[in-house]
Amino acid sequence: MKNLIIASTSTIHGSGYLDYLLDELSEFYKNVENIMFIPYARPSGISHDDYTKKAKEAFLKINKNVKGIHEFANPIEAIQSAEAIFTGGGNTFVLLYQLYKNQLIEPLKKVVQNGTLYLGTSAGSNICGLTINTTNDMPIVYPPSFKSLGIVPFNINPHYLDPIPNNPHMGETRETRIQEFHHFNTQPVVGLREGSWLRVEGESIILKGELSARIFEYNKAPFEVESNTELNRLK
Repeated sequence: MKNLIIASTSTIHGSGYLDYLLDELSEFYKNVENIMFIPYARPSGISHDDYTKKAKEAFLKINKNVKGIHEFANPIEAIQSAEAIFTGGGNTFVLLYQLYKNQLIEPLKKVVQNGTLYLGTSAGSNICGLTINTTNDMPIVYPPSFKSLGIVPFNINPHYLDPIPNNPHMGETRETRIQEFHHFNTQPVVGLREGSWLRVEGESIILKGELSARIFEYNKAPFEVESNTELNRLK
């Protein structure tokens, strides 16, 4: 049975790395000791070692051990034998490129579908959707496909931002970009605001956190859903 937390972000304003989620993660990971971290997204170009160190420091607060996937001789076997998995944020194109390069898409998809605990933040959440086409990131590398894990039956837009009244910025809003996406694609998109996450258990997908999420469906007006709303009908 699928068992995931798909979070918009790892850090909210005024808190440390993963701090806002630690109570939730303490319960989520209560029956495991070791978490395998996938640092491939490399925010700001951080090294795999330095990124893993950051994750280790956060999970020590709830007495969990973390080891980076790059520390294993065989990353496919590491995926297959992991007690639990955490994929951090950064650049979604870099993350997906590395997963394809190491032939990890199918092994990762299989273990998550079979119940290995999975936490994704930002880019690590983007790859849970059908494709990464609704990421906010620049395509600084080119993965062989934009198709991702397809753990949930829609796309995700982490860090969703609402238009700011009287803002002099004249570029596209997130809503405009998602509407552009729907000129060429039909799958729904969930706009996850900062501090929000999706709790996936089996076929149930429930919005968590204090804020609503913005839902975009093909040929329909966008609408809001409140926290604790079931989203498994989106297809």
